[in-house]
Amino acid sequence: MDVIHVSTASKNYHVYLGREILGNLKDHLTEFSKLWIITNTDLKELHLDTLTNHLPNIDTHIYIAPNGENAKTFEIYQDCISFGMNHGMDRHSVVLAFGGGAIGDLAGFVSATYMRGIAFIQLPTTILAHDSAVGGKVGINHPLGKNMVGAFKQPDLVIYDTQFLATLSIREKRSGFAEIIKHAIISDPLFLQELINEIKSLEDLTAFPLQRYLKKGIETKANIVKQDEVEKDIRSYLNFGHTLAHALEAEAGFGELTHGEAVLIGIVYALNLSMQIYPFAFPYESFISWLEELGYEWKIPDNCSFEAILEWMVRDKKSIRNEPVFVLLQDLGSPVRQKVNQELLRKTFLDLQVNNKECSQNEMERTNASTTCISTR
Repeated sequence: MDVIHVSTASKNYHVYLGREILGNLKDHLTEFSKLWIITNTDLKELHLDTLTNHLPNIDTHIYIAPNGENAKTFEIYQDCISFGMNHGMDRHSVVLAFGGGAIGDLAGFVSATYMRGIAFIQLPTTILAHDSAVGGKVGINHPLGKNMVGAFKQPDLVIYDTQFLATLSIREKRSGFAEIIKHAIISDPLFLQELINEIKSLEDLTAFPLQRYLKKGIETKANIVKQDEVEKDIRSYLNFGHTLAHALEAEAGFGELTHGEAVLIGIVYALNLSMQIYPFAFPYESFISWLEELGYEWKIPDNCSFEAILEWMVRDKKSIRNEPVFVLLQDLGSPVRQKVNQELLRKTFLDLQVNNKECSQNEMERTNASTTCISTR
């Protein structure tokens, strides 16, 4: 078992990471009056009994939310608050967020706002949640933007039992692994190269040292959050790839694209922008081949118009005076915030779009040659 210490201005806590470590949870719950589990439909069937078998004899109530982004709505949030009130949850109760990123976001926001704030513990069950369960960003979606309603609320504890990852679908594995790729790109070129060299398939999680990669991702995030808990500065670097990603998720309808699928497309877009603004050596062609080998769709869907996506990007939380601000790279491991000329945003968008009919012949030729041009800049 690995133990990672997270230190922030508002709270210090530990992340316990390992296989079949849920037994550590019981000792951390004895001080609470009631346990309030928030989970989803799939986990109710797959793993809820495993969790409840490790709980102490304390009054426990379970709220079952919809799967995925459908959990992060005003209606579900209000229903959660009503559930807590109807079951007598008090300020000495604790919320147990048992699920992936969406459940962690919802449950964390409930805990941040119920009676002006009660304790909560993250119990992540997906690869993607190695990112979302740490750092204290919680919230729900608004029809006009992803995660636009929320708070900063650090968990009291994170117990990340990797036994639950065994039942993830291949789509969920790819979605979560995209965040590991992001952490490597913004922090450590050697980490990225190790991933490229070692990971040839995501089908079998036991075939590679997943726990070590999860630990490196969590440590990357913890180091940034320690310096900037509420995203006044460098915490925005963790949003590499997310400006386009959140726009794609919103435009498609929350839940149609998984978060990681959208982030992966956003990573490729941000890499292309970066290498045009800050030319640096990067094996782009082999990187794209690796993504394809892992089964990723990295091109922008052809049913998205640039104008519609730009509207979403302008609403992004990093935007300043209605101008989108991107996290780009000056080099691998060296992120920076950067306003980008709209013409360059459009050109790069069209170059990376699947079967785009708006591209001129010259743009299509640039698209076909982009791997060579970018990798030699």
